[in-house]
Amino acid sequence: MSIAASPTAIWSASTCSLRLRVSWDTSPSPILTNPNVNRPPKLVRIPKSSPVKQTKTQINPHLRKEDLPASVLWNSDRTNGGGELNKKWFPIPPKVNKPRSIYNAVSLAYLGDCIYELYARRHFLFPPLSIDVYNERVMSIVRCEAQDLLLKKLLVENYLTEEERDILRWGKNIGSNKTRTRKRAGVAVYSRASSLETLIGFLYLTNTNRLENLMYKLGFSMGTNTTKIPVENSG
Repeated sequence: MSIAASPTAIWSASTCSLRLRVSWDTSPSPILTNPNVNRPPKLVRIPKSSPVKQTKTQINPHLRKEDLPASVLWNSDRTNGGGELNKKWFPIPPKVNKPRSIYNAVSLAYLGDCIYELYARRHFLFPPLSIDVYNERVMSIVRCEAQDLLLKKLLVENYLTEEERDILRWGKNIGSNKTRTRKRAGVAVYSRASSLETLIGFLYLTNTNRLENLMYKLGFSMGTNTTKIPVENSG
């Protein structure tokens, strides 16, 4: 014998079920109702930084060649007009506004002798040579006789400024204990060579672009050692 459920019982059961579902579904989150509950940290997406590209300094194509240092001109020719700006290859000089008020001519000649020989050694560096040939070629143009001839070239071509000529006169009168060298070359030749070294030391401290141009004028370069310096085969 089956017992049929009354409509009232069915409605009551459905209402209870509905109430339970509604109460469960609409139960607020404890995070929203309780401010003391720690919220989970938000994930922050950090964008990847693009790598910094190192760009090469390019020569301004609108500049005239005569307005650029000699080292830049050589580098531009070497790269067929690609024109990567040449960086200074020698040690950065100290900042000295008036070297003559601080140093005497002997000190500047001592410094200039080193700078001059550095140019000479660099000039013959490429292509590679045996150490004997390399040393022979370098020594041929660091001798005071060769320096004297190079200085005469600058004077004959009227390349030097009045200030630079004054530096030469100042450096001409310095003394030295290199007795053997002075006897071999003569006092006049040795004095003129010393004055050139004084000028090179002075320009190294005051105007490296002018120094580069001056040495380039004398034939020194960063090219191959087939580039001839007028006195490299002298005596």
